Amino acid sequence: MSRISDLEASILGLLYEEPQYGYQLEKTIEGWGMRNWTQVGFSSIYYVLKKLEKKELVTSKLEKVEGKPSRKVFTITPMGREVMKEKLVDLLSWNKKSISPFDLGIAYLNYLEPSEVVECLENYIESAQGRIKFLESSVKMQKELNTPYYVVALFSRPLANLKTEMEWVEGFIENIKEEENL
Repeated sequence: MSRISDLEASILGLLYEEPQYGYQLEKTIEGWGMRNWTQVGFSSIYYVLKKLEKKELVTSKLEKVEGKPSRKVFTITPMGREVMKEKLVDLLSWNKKSISPFDLGIAYLNYLEPSEVVECLENYIESAQGRIKFLESSVKMQKELNTPYYVVALFSRPLANLKTEMEWVEGFIENIKEEENL
């Protein structure tokens, strides 16, 4: 069975329910707010579709549209469905290492003055507070719309992670101030 990347799974998952063409996929990505939780860029949609087609996980056919240019519609294959199910089992079963650019900053923070580090971390908290407000309002809105629990989870999980991270950053700032006598 073919292995697929997270990016490929993002697109393949959209085709699981119904065949779609590229622009339709872009609209679905925007409508679902997928760019908040995936790495799907507009320019990568067709590139990924081509890769999935080469792996025989999707097929395509030209569809004629009255008064418009033909468009290529993509359909998931039976093998594509199996590969997607395998990917989902893997994604939901194992905690994978998450790489954050923030950790790169921590690794080299000793190249800054301690007071600069504290200022940077305070800015980080301020920017994160804006994201927390967005996620909180998104959770509230999704619940009011009676969206399925797994859609709500796409906002509540990063919210919980971010709140935990903010606690850690605040403690880290206190640690720096204590260690550096600030």
